[in-house]
Amino acid sequence: MEEIERYRHLNKYLKEKFGERTLKICIDGGFTCPNRDGTKGNNGCIFCSERGSGEHIKNAKNITEQVKNYFNSYKSERANKFIVYFQNFTNTYDTVEMLKAKYEAALIDKRIVGISIATRPDCINEDIARLLKKYADKYYITVELGLQTSNENTGKFINRCYTNQNFENAVNILNRYNIDIVTHLIVGLPNENKEDIKNTVKFLNNYNIQGLKIHSCYVVKNTQLEVLYNQGLYKPLELNEYLEMCAYILTHISPNIIIHRISGDAPRDLLVAPSWNVHKKWIINGLEKYMQEKDLFQGMYY
Repeated sequence: MEEIERYRHLNKYLKEKFGERTLKICIDGGFTCPNRDGTKGNNGCIFCSERGSGEHIKNAKNITEQVKNYFNSYKSERANKFIVYFQNFTNTYDTVEMLKAKYEAALIDKRIVGISIATRPDCINEDIARLLKKYADKYYITVELGLQTSNENTGKFINRCYTNQNFENAVNILNRYNIDIVTHLIVGLPNENKEDIKNTVKFLNNYNIQGLKIHSCYVVKNTQLEVLYNQGLYKPLELNEYLEMCAYILTHISPNIIIHRISGDAPRDLLVAPSWNVHKKWIINGLEKYMQEKDLFQGMYY
């Protein structure tokens, strides 16, 4: 008997779109962030480590080498189609000329069918959208925008250094160029509760976005969040609390949105808390079980 899909999984969506299994190649494009280079701040968001979100990307070799290394490894044998994912730091934070050079340095193999670019809402403009649109005839293009929360006070506290208005502007620009948007939302941020999650979901439902990444807020070494955690000023969510929040998000978000992930990947060598975060299967299976027991589906309360 076929298992009921409780929410729209990325793997299934990509398989339908490309006719077969399609995987991501994570790339460190050698970018920085306006919240790190002194333009808007120096230390980044309070949860972000010095290695950024691509802590698991072991090699910082040039972009073409990273792609070649992937295709020379066993990983490339698991699929025939791939999306290059510019993951680490802010992957639109450069001149258009440099962005073009970096993106094209990754597009070296006919098995690559898409480009996914993680960035900040304040680092999207018309010129960048125009550049990305030029690849759309040949590749599936997605832009990932970190929102994290719609609570502006939390935004200031976590030091994200951009506003909800920046997010709205970026969405409007990308919508005009018909570029798919994946939004990041973090559950369990300092001082936030279920009411904040409700408001963030309500906020997101006002916008034309195509994908969602749900992350747990975890503490890694050498971050401001670790300082707060050690001082007893921040307590991460328990797994059951996180699953309940995820289920709320999924049942209240648009049923058309593709769910790209329901947990962030914290590297074991850097993770301080919560310990359950490294057990991805606990999270995925736990959410499936929770939604099954309560007979919940994505978008049922949208």
